[in-house]
Amino acid sequence: MKLEIISKEEFKKFADHHDQITFHQTKEWANLKKVNGWQAYFIGLKKKNRIIAASMLLAKEIPFIKKKMFYAPRGFLIDYKDFEMLKEFTTQIKQFVKKEKGIFIKIDPYVEYKERDNNGQLVENGIDNTLCITNLKKLGYKHFGFNLMQDTLQPRWMHVIETANKSLDDVLKDMESKTRQILRKNEKSGIITREITKEELPLFKDIMKHTSDRREFVDRPLSYYEAMWDNLHESNILKILIAEIDFNIYEENTKKDINTIEKNLHDRIEKKEKNILKMNEHKLEQANKKDQTELTRLNTQLDKIKQLKKEYGSKTILGGILFLIYGNEVLSLYGGSLAKLMQFQSAYTIHFEGIKYAVENGFKKYNFYGITGDFRKENPLYGLYLFKKSFGGHVVELIGEFDLVVSPFWYQIYKISFNLYHSLKKLKQ
Repeated sequence: MKLEIISKEEFKKFADHHDQITFHQTKEWANLKKVNGWQAYFIGLKKKNRIIAASMLLAKEIPFIKKKMFYAPRGFLIDYKDFEMLKEFTTQIKQFVKKEKGIFIKIDPYVEYKERDNNGQLVENGIDNTLCITNLKKLGYKHFGFNLMQDTLQPRWMHVIETANKSLDDVLKDMESKTRQILRKNEKSGIITREITKEELPLFKDIMKHTSDRREFVDRPLSYYEAMWDNLHESNILKILIAEIDFNIYEENTKKDINTIEKNLHDRIEKKEKNILKMNEHKLEQANKKDQTELTRLNTQLDKIKQLKKEYGSKTILGGILFLIYGNEVLSLYGGSLAKLMQFQSAYTIHFEGIKYAVENGFKKYNFYGITGDFRKENPLYGLYLFKKSFGGHVVELIGEFDLVVSPFWYQIYKISFNLYHSLKKLKQ
């Protein structure tokens, strides 16, 4: 077995048929990272001239020490349970990285640790990939543990809906009834989704800016989203959907509901007066009262719609999500909503469009991406989990993040420098 630099075409041919493939291991992602100073290498372990394992490696020079750190985003494309193959791959990749003046390789394999259900509970006799961790540790990989919060390069905890061999009706049945109700309500409210063009990226950036201010996280600059578009959109990896509300549709549907209830109320009273309707006075009064209450609500709603039209025009943006689509999954990477009209809960509709896309285009899963592994109600991010859980699916826990140290001395220098840098950064903030 021999590890060699392979062409992008060779790598893609192997990677696209691997179970662990994600957008992270593509030439398009490499091109995007190049914008931020990362150099990409495509390597493959060959046996009898056939690739049996591979990886896209990203390398970046560490300031001051003139050495490189290496990162295999979402890990090597290899069978981590095959110890001998992993051992050979590790031995040769260490030699390769050392030759390229690297001091360590970071990996975060796209390998599920132990199978969990929608409540985050372990599934009895479910998937268990403890052996993968054991093998990596045996070969000297430093494991960063089983973190519960979002404190790794890529999320270790995710929420996923399996869409393979499922119809949209199958997926809808697995959702909570409240989620289905919100989706129906949003449709009647005139909430629609559409893909944006590159020229409309500032609209999405504005959504993310408002969301980051509200949730207190640091958003990317517009130039980053533009770089993502330039490197990923043409290959159909990137798709950005925004949700808009059409107040004309909302108004029209509300008027239709009012007309329907008024007609039902009038017909019921008329039939009772003509003794056609066999309903006692108590039931008649209850039915009429229910309709009157609903008419009051709908007329109030109609007044609010007219006010919203005056304030925002006939149509306005509610929120948006950036999707990355590759390999086996449709993944929701970034998203947000504008606070001014959050009551319309547009995120439900946009996610549903993503799920629909996964189902209709034969993807194996829809990935809501990051959650935490802390399922206590006291967790400040518990609401994020509940939202994603309401669509059905299940929790996915990955095996975690590892460092393979190539140069112990320089690795220690790097860690000291890294910790000092972040301490100074926090002090400055």
